[in-house]
Amino acid sequence: MASWLTSPCNGDLRAVQIFWRSPSGTSAQSIQNAIEIFRSGSFPNPGALAATIGGPVMTDAVLNEWRFLDENQVIPLQVPVTANETFVVAFQFAAVPTPSVDPSVVRDVDGITANRNGLLAEISPGNFVWFNSASLGLTGDWVIRGVVDCAVGPQLADVGVGINATPTQYSAGQALAYTIVINNAGPVASPSTTVVDIFPAAYSVSGWTCSGTGGATCSASGSGNITDFVSLPVAGQVSYSVSGTVLVGTTGALTNSVTAVVGGGVSDPLSGNNTATLVTDPASTQFIFGNGFE
Repeated sequence: MASWLTSPCNGDLRAVQIFWRSPSGTSAQSIQNAIEIFRSGSFPNPGALAATIGGPVMTDAVLNEWRFLDENQVIPLQVPVTANETFVVAFQFAAVPTPSVDPSVVRDVDGITANRNGLLAEISPGNFVWFNSASLGLTGDWVIRGVVDCAVGPQLADVGVGINATPTQYSAGQALAYTIVINNAGPVASPSTTVVDIFPAAYSVSGWTCSGTGGATCSASGSGNITDFVSLPVAGQVSYSVSGTVLVGTTGALTNSVTAVVGGGVSDPLSGNNTATLVTDPASTQFIFGNGFE
């Protein structure tokens, strides 16, 4: 069984807690198989394994806590996480418990949170599959918790902005497309970044789309000026594709500036690359004279 948890900040997962109880509340201590910490993956399947606590000793009727990976308490549990990152804490039994007799992980009684509780089931000998606990009729969230130590130092994310146009010179009355890229060079995530682009008055926007890579997220599409809230993990980026037309009769250069504002308790150590400005000139016009003209 497993719980999908969300980190409240940039920091380290330092402990996990599991409420363990039998019907009587008086069972002897037992050694179970493992507690595993995974990256989020795709619910209900956990992602990459980040840490394993082997052979956890479970005490009945208490919220058990572990801060070390080994029984000698030498190797501390330390899994780096970022603000709003989802991680998974999974518990493995040493043997299948007998219902209404053996202790197990407790479920709360105030309803089950969607896409937050998983169960690994053996559907045939040696064939294990993860299921959404709610789809199996279970009610209540597993009482499995994570303790995150939030970083107390300055939270710095170097967010940069880039912009280009296609074609590189415009023709009045013709299409002009912008590509805008916002990226985060770290060292921490920037989960609350505001992207603003107020387009030139001579540019009529048909619409824009956005996609993210490296775990970054943004609004999928929009129209008119861009005012968007994006989340940028370290090495993540979002890319906007803007389509539009330069108004008939436009002359002179078109100037377009894009700005990314870092927020959510995070600061940018290099503010000089938070704004990118692109100047697009009109296409050159060649005059061809017929015979008899100079």
